[in-house]
Amino acid sequence: MKPDPVLARLAAMKAAPIAELKKQWRELFNEEPPAFNRRYLESRLAYRIQELAYGGLKVETVKRLQQLGEQLDGGNITTRRVRADLKPITGTRLIREWQGVEHTVTVTLDGFEWQGRPYQSLSAIARAITGSRWNGWVFFGLKDHRRAA
Repeated sequence: MKPDPVLARLAAMKAAPIAELKKQWRELFNEEPPAFNRRYLESRLAYRIQELAYGGLKVETVKRLQQLGEQLDGGNITTRRVRADLKPITGTRLIREWQGVEHTVTVTLDGFEWQGRPYQSLSAIARAITGSRWNGWVFFGLKDHRRAA
């Protein structure tokens, strides 16, 4: 039985240097790679390799996914651009102590809630708590401050 070249290619990506992944991106997408992290590049490359080898999603499937997405975000382009995998699951409680006071934020479907008020971003809540500008993801410990951009 002959090994599957697609699987071999996918496995080789894990050990490939980032420069090689970017080279593959240029070959497969005919454009410069985005300035995202390695995990993102690997996942998109893996999908593209499989798509080219086995075929992509059917047109009906793409339309159905778009309909489902619009049901979730109500057609709000801003909401759509926020990566769902970055935001904590709805109902999650984020707890942060600041100057001896414990602050609890609840993740909602549309954003966040703190002290009974809705907020669109964690940064707005962090600013309300501290009185100065903060990256909300860093303030609540969801992102390493050394990697915050």
